[in-house]
Amino acid sequence: MADPRSVRDRLERLIRPHAGLPEALQRSKPLKLRGHSVAWLPPLLLLVGIVLLDASTSGRFRIMSWLVLVPVIAAAICGVRGTVSFGVLALITYVVVDTQWPHKYRNGLSDLLLVVVGGTLAALACSVRLRAERRMLHMRDIAETTRRTVLRPMPPGWGGLDHAAVYLAADSEARVGGDFYDIQPSRHGTRLLLGDVQGKGLAAVEAAAALLGTFREAGYHEPELGTVAARLEVRLLRHNRYRVALGGDDGDRFATGVLVAFPEDTPTTVEVVNFGHEPPLVIAPDGVRSLDPGHGLPLGMAELVSAPPPVLRVALAPGETLLLVTDGVTEARDASGAFYPLRDAVTRALARDPRAADPHRLVRLVRDGTLDHCGGKLADDTTIFAVRRPVAGVRRT
Repeated sequence: MADPRSVRDRLERLIRPHAGLPEALQRSKPLKLRGHSVAWLPPLLLLVGIVLLDASTSGRFRIMSWLVLVPVIAAAICGVRGTVSFGVLALITYVVVDTQWPHKYRNGLSDLLLVVVGGTLAALACSVRLRAERRMLHMRDIAETTRRTVLRPMPPGWGGLDHAAVYLAADSEARVGGDFYDIQPSRHGTRLLLGDVQGKGLAAVEAAAALLGTFREAGYHEPELGTVAARLEVRLLRHNRYRVALGGDDGDRFATGVLVAFPEDTPTTVEVVNFGHEPPLVIAPDGVRSLDPGHGLPLGMAELVSAPPPVLRVALAPGETLLLVTDGVTEARDASGAFYPLRDAVTRALARDPRAADPHRLVRLVRDGTLDHCGGKLADDTTIFAVRRPVAGVRRT
């Protein structure tokens, strides 16, 4: 079993980009104590330590040239001004202390030049570090903007549904991948889409963005869920042809997904179209069941069959929650290679506390269980999405 502390640290790194303004988009903060910067303290302590050690040893053992390390340390944790200040302070200290020794024990001009050159290079290195830091902040800001554009934030109760979602990027620095999800209210009821584009990188993000854009339009305007599904299929085929025209080699890209509709006129049923995705689980206070997989092919493969994927009508009682996940959950492995037992884990949690069927509790349960099972090392992007119709008299927890 993985160390709980390391799993928790990994979890914080993974989910931080998805909770408000991420700390990663802010400049790395200097060392602080009670709200005040103490970045100056390590190089100052080093300078004092070198001076005291040099003074406490015999003249045959001189370490004043080690003062070159003071601006080097400052360059790693201070600004340019602080680094220059410590470079000047180290130089002055060297001159003052070295002149206190008899001539035969002085380090001389060569070590003095070493301190001067070291301080100058440290200031330049600090400038390069800060420039790279600003560039990284800009790139992360772009990545965060891209993520929020593709996976737009959804307010509580969006579309008249209780919902909760967690997206964990396998690469915590990338912040966005091929997983996608959204809820689209419409005059025909509320629709939701969750899926996973085959492959990784920006090409997968582009395909996910194309599918979400089509879903947000078709899901709003089209009265029939089957028509929305057909529009998604056509959109991915068009996107693939466009990529080929640009010279790309990913013209056969596909995406698995689940399309769900909550019709307003039938509050105890939902409509589901499954595009070769892991079938959703229905979580009720008294147990867990899987929906019919529907046997549809992934999006982008409709040309291989003559019939579109079926639209399934499924009973969903008040209080029952749909749990949809991508393969980052179902294919998470532990040290022995065993897959994460999602259904068993949820069933055990319900047996302990029936309130685990609440979407927010359910998402936290699956998130924590997945990361604990794989030791915090996700092999793929992971999306956990739970949704249900509001239950009268039940407060969200």
